Amino acid sequence: MTSQTTLAGPGQQPEGPDRSDRKGPEDGLQAGLKNRHLSMIAIGGVIGAGLFVGSSAGIAAAGPAILLSYALVGLMVVFVMRMLGEMAAARPASGSFSAYADQALGRWAGFSIGWLYWFFWVVVLAVEATAGAKILENWVPGVPQWAWALIVMLVLTATNLVSVGSYGEFEFWFAGIKVVAIGAFVIVGLLAVFGVLPGSDNAGSGLAHLTDTGGFFPKGPGAILTGVLMVVFSFMGSEIVTLAAGESENPQRAVQKATNSVIWRIAVFYLGSIFVVLTLLPWNDASIMEKGSYVAALDSIGIPHAGQVMDVIVLTAVLSCLNSGLYTASRMAFSLGGRGDAPKAFARTNKRGVPQAAILSSVVFGFVAVFFNYQWPDTVFAFLLNSSGAVALFVWLVICFTQLRMRGIILRESPEKLVVRMWLFPYLTWATIAMISFVLVYMLTDDAGREQVLLSLLVAVLVVAFSLVREARRRRGDVPAGTVDS
Repeated sequence: MTSQTTLAGPGQQPEGPDRSDRKGPEDGLQAGLKNRHLSMIAIGGVIGAGLFVGSSAGIAAAGPAILLSYALVGLMVVFVMRMLGEMAAARPASGSFSAYADQALGRWAGFSIGWLYWFFWVVVLAVEATAGAKILENWVPGVPQWAWALIVMLVLTATNLVSVGSYGEFEFWFAGIKVVAIGAFVIVGLLAVFGVLPGSDNAGSGLAHLTDTGGFFPKGPGAILTGVLMVVFSFMGSEIVTLAAGESENPQRAVQKATNSVIWRIAVFYLGSIFVVLTLLPWNDASIMEKGSYVAALDSIGIPHAGQVMDVIVLTAVLSCLNSGLYTASRMAFSLGGRGDAPKAFARTNKRGVPQAAILSSVVFGFVAVFFNYQWPDTVFAFLLNSSGAVALFVWLVICFTQLRMRGIILRESPEKLVVRMWLFPYLTWATIAMISFVLVYMLTDDAGREQVLLSLLVAVLVVAFSLVREARRRRGDVPAGTVDS
């Protein structure tokens, strides 16, 4: 037996009436996520595999000033999460910012950003599956890389199909390993930095490495912006907890906790760990690029088998990202289906409260992208990768503009539910819009960034144009309400 959400027609609220005055998720989904699941999803959501594997390139590009790059992007994420938390605490919804954009900006906005976000995560599935397969192939060379990618995808698909609780349990342990690993790295690293770690091979030079090789700005102050472009996408994922909260017993409490804790999470996991790397080693130490920043830092302390240790941690981060990516893509598809912006089947759940069709459709596209990655890595897959590259920034912009309108809607309809408020509204919201816009414009001056922005913009324009044409047809009565024309 299956349950199906009611699809919205023209003029109706896409997610149904405001449901934040009751416990539990929206119709169809089940409250299978426990508080500990959501806490770890919130903490682990900001720790992507990109932090482990991408930080060395940022350090090489900006030197110690990369800390300011991480701080600037972290500040943007804190502001965006605060805005999203304001809306999600007042109106929990499986579609999160897509559902709010639908209500505040129009159906075209909810449709467009929802599908772009889904596209982003299914491409991420292919990237992470391939990354995990490479590590596993090194451990077991007898199994080809493509087979490992297939195995990883199948296992996590099965996990998501069983129940939302099984997704939460897997993510609890995956995220837990990441959190413990980075926490231990920061503590042990700081002890070594100040020369109080017993048996450390590091000279313990304190903060000297931040300035002893060309100063704090060895590549000039402009390198901070270059660093921003290189680290901004490693922060994507913070918003997942606002989607997952819809399948918990107390969404409002979960969103409040996640929003209030985002500052220390970014400070410890991003700024803290990169600070440790930069104080253990000179920023231009060859080992940072050769081995990766974290492995090089562990080697400098004298931690045995540092490379293998980091492989396990990176694999965990990859599996966590895959697990959450599949969950996130499927829940966005579920929400789009519930609003009539995707096939009706996406909005159906089975007796365990799992949107089976939404999960399987996301997996199918992920499998196709994996095939493209192996068959045409420099053409078709490169296009997919670049055309989804700037979607994170588009999502953040939409959240900002949506919050500008949603604040008034919430105050008019249910002011008592405004339990999380954006600071200095509307000034900080507009300042965040300016920051994100500046990053997008600055990306056009960078060779790699230019291609990502232009291709992502092209895809976004096509999706928006499709949504506007579709909405115009719907108003004329060519497309029945609650259906998606092909």
